[in-house]
This record gives sequence, C-alpha cells and structure tokens, in this order.
Amino acid sequence: MMAETPDYRPETLAVRAGQQRSQFGEHSEALYLTSSFVFPSAAAAAKRFSGEEEGNVYARFTNPTVTMFEERLAALEGAEDCVATASGMAAIMAAILAHLKQGDHIVASNSLFGATVQLFNNILSRTGITTTFVSHTDPAAWAAAIRPETKLFFLETPSNPLTEIADIRKLVEIAHAKGILVAVDNCFCTPILQRPLDMGADLVIHSATKFLDGQGRVLGGAVCGPKKLTEEVFKYLRTAGPTLSAFNAWVLLKGLETLKLRVEAQSANALQLAQWLEAHPKVARVFYPGLPSHPQHELAKTQQKSGGAIVAFEVKGAREQAWQVVDNCRLLSITANLGDTKTTITHPASTTHGRISPEARAAAGINEGLLRIAVGLEAVEDLQADLERGLSLI
Repeated sequence: MMAETPDYRPETLAVRAGQQRSQFGEHSEALYLTSSFVFPSAAAAAKRFSGEEEGNVYARFTNPTVTMFEERLAALEGAEDCVATASGMAAIMAAILAHLKQGDHIVASNSLFGATVQLFNNILSRTGITTTFVSHTDPAAWAAAIRPETKLFFLETPSNPLTEIADIRKLVEIAHAKGILVAVDNCFCTPILQRPLDMGADLVIHSATKFLDGQGRVLGGAVCGPKKLTEEVFKYLRTAGPTLSAFNAWVLLKGLETLKLRVEAQSANALQLAQWLEAHPKVARVFYPGLPSHPQHELAKTQQKSGGAIVAFEVKGAREQAWQVVDNCRLLSITANLGDTKTTITHPASTTHGRISPEARAAAGINEGLLRIAVGLEAVEDLQADLERGLSLI
C-alpha cells in the first residue's frame, strides 16, 4: 500500500516522497541487496506469501528500495500506486498482459517508439492480441478503429521522434465512452511537465531509463495508476518476473531528486536550440512543441508546462546529409538513448525506427533526412557550434 503523501510541490516530492528509514535511521535511502527475506515464524511466512500480512517476501516482487522508488514516482504522477519493472519495454508488456487476453484488440498511435511497434506487431500478435495503428493526432481515426473487442488505447505524447501531441482528454473521452482503458507513455515529458492521470488517463507508463534516471546509468520502467489496475500488473510481475533490481531502483531514487531541475533546464535549452535550428538555412523543418510553427503548439500548451527536451529536425537532403551532420559532431553523443544530462543525437530511420517497415516509417513521418536531438545541460552555444560543423558541409 502506498504511503500517504502530503500536498507537497513536485520538487519536494522528488526528494522526500516514499522514503522509509530502517532502525538505523539512515538519511539517504538504503540499498537492500538481498534476494529473500527472513520471517519471524512459519505462521508469519504463510501470511506474507498469502498476502494476509504486508511485508517483504522475495525480491522478485518485494524489495524496500524498489518500494521507495515506486512510492516516490507515484507521488509525482499523482497516482494511487506504481509498479516498477526492469525496463520501459517491460512496463509496456506488463501493463498490456495484465489487462488484455487472447482475442482482445488495441488501438495505438502510428507514431510510437520503434521497439513498441515491434512488440505489438511481432510479440503480442503471437498471443492473439491484435493492434490497429492510427493517426496520432486525429481523434476521429481512433474512434473509427474501435471494435467490440477493443480494450486499450495506447499512445505516447509527445511522440518519438517527431514530438507530435495527442489530445489526451479527447482520446480519454472517446475510449471511456466504450469502456476502453487509456495508457499513456509519459517518457518524454515526465510528471514534471505533464500528468496524464490528471487528464483522465487510466495508466501512465515510464521508461525510467530516460529522464527519471537522467544520467544514462541504469535501466528501469514503471506503470502508475489506480490500485485496482496496478494490482493486476503486480500479479503479472510477481509471476513473470520482469523485476526492477534494487540497485537500479536506488540509482533512480537519486535521479528523481534532481528531476525537476534537470527537465526544466533541458527544456529551456531545447527551446533555444530549436529556435536556432528553425532559422538555419540548411534545415528544412524543425519539430518542437514549444515553437509556434509546431502543428499542435496550442494543444501542447494546454497539456504540458513546456515543450520538453526533445528536438527533431530535417536537414535539406536525405540520409547522406543527415549522417554528415551526425558524423561531424564532436560534443553531442551519437547514441539512441535520451533524457541524459549529456546531449545525444541519432538518425531515427536507421536506429530507433530501423526495424519497422519503410511503410510504417513513412506513416509516422520519419524520413531519411530526420535527426533527433535529446538536449542535455551543456551550454546551448556549444551545441550550436557542434551542429554547425556538419550543417555547414551540406
């Protein structure tokens, strides 16, 4: 059961929520590296295993350090409960298999992360769970795709990598009218910039690997929402075991402490970089919700506190020119991870979305000239100079 949290502001929750001290009174959260827990008696063991008595049983599904991370993230998201997982993809899988069965149907955005598309098309399809992909930004298309067996709307907003904004409230209205759950991947915004549960979503999913850690150190994931929904995720985790390690949970707890500071600073840097790119003669188009030129700029202002830290842009050219920009970077890290204090750059068509079909990439608006930057905490002027080295050669 999640501990009750006073009505503190996000920066306070990020530092204080969920903390549990042992009899030693440690100030920093303790790291519990143990696979199992000792019971005072056989009767106590039986009660713990049956759920009659709360307490730690086995680290596949109970660990005090993991619990602290879950409670802190739940407090930030305004959720009743949270279940942590080994990675963001494990969180998506757990949320779906906890609530869907063979014969059920998902309506999903056609602008999802490449691995998520692979999960839906190549793994979930084997279980008899089918998916229809629709326009991320067209609520009418979501409504038209509903079948009698539809059980879930799944989206990430902003989208990866084009930062398209889905109308969460409208999709919730459409889904709930038919008794359909809505799950929102909140990886790009984090609860600092956006809280989907406040807009009616049923579940919020995180790749904690990204901004929640913030320094590219560990993998992690989470599913947040009301207890009646997360308890089904917990049952799946207990049996299937896509468990967040105690060490990773401890690192993520430390990451959450600086989440607000990092996300707000990175978002400010991203806006400045996006404005510079939009004015650059070698750039064909910039995708950033904080720019007035973004198609969903006004919608973004109603859902997000800022544009976020992800900027995508198309160079004037195709793969050769895009790779030229990437290969001439000396400061930006050439890697597909995001949410790091270090700025990263990647070519989505050949990396994060390289395994999906050319048709799926085209439907998602991902062409060969597109680059995605996850802006970190460096001086924006240094990032601009690094990009200029490659852009000047186009």
